[in-house]
Amino acid sequence: MITRRSALSVTLAAGGAALTGAGLTPLLAARARPATGTPAAAKAQAVEKFRRPMPLLAEKRPAGRTATSDVYVMTMKPARAQILPGPPTDVLTYDGHFPGPVIRARTHRPVIVRQRNRLTVPTAVHLHGAEVPPDSDGDPMDVIEPGTDRLYHYPNRQPHAPLWFHDHAHHLEAENAYRGLSGSYLLTDATERALPLPRGRYEVVIALRDARFDTAGQLAYAMGDRARNTLLANGVPYPYFQVAARKYRLRLLNASNQRRFELRLADGSPLTQIGSDGGLLTAPHTTDRIALSAGERADVVVDFSRYPVGTSVVLKNTTGTGPADEIGEILRFDVVRTAHDPSRIPARLRTLPPLPRPDTERTVVLRMDEGGEHPGAYIDEKEYDPQRVDAQIKFRTSEVWTVTNANARAEHNFHLHLVQFRVLERAGRPPEPGESGLKDTIHLAPGETVRLQALFDSYRGRYLYHCHMFEHGVRGMMATMHIR
Repeated sequence: MITRRSALSVTLAAGGAALTGAGLTPLLAARARPATGTPAAAKAQAVEKFRRPMPLLAEKRPAGRTATSDVYVMTMKPARAQILPGPPTDVLTYDGHFPGPVIRARTHRPVIVRQRNRLTVPTAVHLHGAEVPPDSDGDPMDVIEPGTDRLYHYPNRQPHAPLWFHDHAHHLEAENAYRGLSGSYLLTDATERALPLPRGRYEVVIALRDARFDTAGQLAYAMGDRARNTLLANGVPYPYFQVAARKYRLRLLNASNQRRFELRLADGSPLTQIGSDGGLLTAPHTTDRIALSAGERADVVVDFSRYPVGTSVVLKNTTGTGPADEIGEILRFDVVRTAHDPSRIPARLRTLPPLPRPDTERTVVLRMDEGGEHPGAYIDEKEYDPQRVDAQIKFRTSEVWTVTNANARAEHNFHLHLVQFRVLERAGRPPEPGESGLKDTIHLAPGETVRLQALFDSYRGRYLYHCHMFEHGVRGMMATMHIR
C-alpha cells in the first residue's frame, strides 16, 4: 500500500489536505497549468503531415520461462523520444519505449512481470481488461515507490482479448499516462489462433492518442486540457504507413487521457470490425466508422487490395475539439506493393455463452461539475475515497448495471475492473454490432444511459469502477466494489 513517506509528502505539499480528490485536484492542476506568457503556454510549430513512417511497437520478450509461466522484467524510466522535428521530448516509459512495448500472452499460460520503478514518482500498473487477483490489479493506492520493484501475477485464465497496461497511481495516473506510461498486452487462445485472419507482419498494433507541445518540443500537461492538438500514432505525429495490396488486421487502442476518436477512411471505404475490448465479436461487422473513447480498443480488418499500387488513403478523425487541420487526420496508408493473401474473415468468429438471469440490479450515476476552475467529479454524488466500499457484490453472481451520464454537456465513459461485460441497451435500444461482444469500457454521451451485465466469478476482493477519462478519475469519479 502507499507508504507513510509518500502519503506524508503529498499531505504536506497539499498544505494538510486529505488524500482525496477534493484535496489534491487544485494542487495538481496548479502545478500542471502553464503560466501565461511562458514557453510552456506557447504553441509549438505545426507538424508537417505524412513525412515520417509509423513505427511498429516494440515486442517485449520474456526474460525467462518456467514450466508454467513466462517471466518478464520491465523498467519504468525517463527517456527522450524523437516525436517532433528538433530537440527530443522528455517522456516516461516502460523500458525506454514511447509508447510502451507489446507483451504477447496465451490463455492458460501465466505471466509474471517484475516492474522496476526508476522514476521519481510512485506508480501502479493496471492491466486494463484483465481478470487478475486484487494484489496484481494496480489499485491506485497500492503503489510502487521510486527505486523499488513489484511483482505482478497475471493468470491469463480468460479468453483472448486485446488488453493494455497503464499507470494507475492515484492523482498521478493522468499525467503519468500522458507522458508515456502505457503499453499493449495481446492475449490469444486456441479459438483466435484457429481463424485464418491476417497475422505476422500483417497484424499491426496502433496506439492512438493526442498531445500538446510547447515551443521547446516538450509535452505540455494541464489537467482537463482541451487544447491538445497533435495526434500521434505509435508515438509519431501524423505518420504514413506503407502497406501491401492485401488485408491487414489493425489492433487499435485509444490511449488518450480523454479524447474520443471517430475513425473513417477518407474515401469512405468500408472497415470490417471483428473485435472490441474483450476479443472477437461473434460475427464480423462492416461499417464506415469506428468510435473509440479513451481506453477502448477495436480489432479492424482493412482490405487494401481494393487500391492500386501507388494509392494513398488517409485515416481520418471526425469528432472532438480542435481545428480540423490538426485533429481531422491521423495517419496515411500508402499502398506500395502487391502481396499474396491467404487470409480471410470467417462469417463466424466465436461463440459467446448466453447471458444468465441476473441475480441483482444496481444503478450508477456519473456526474461532473460543469463550470468553475476546479470542477468536482462524482459517482453517485460521491468523490472517490479509497477507504470506502461503494458496492458489495456476491461472488459468482451476475449483475445488471444501469449507468447514466447525468451531465448536460460533458462526455464520460465507464470502465469496470476485473470483468468483461455485455451491453444490453444503449439509450433504450439494443447495442450496435460493434458493441455486441465483450467490453470493459464504454462511452456515454451527455444524458445517455447504458445497461450492462457482468458475471463476477473469477476473484474475490476490492476492485475499481470509474470513468476512464483519466482526468475525471483524478477529480474523484472512481468508486470501489467488494466482491465477497
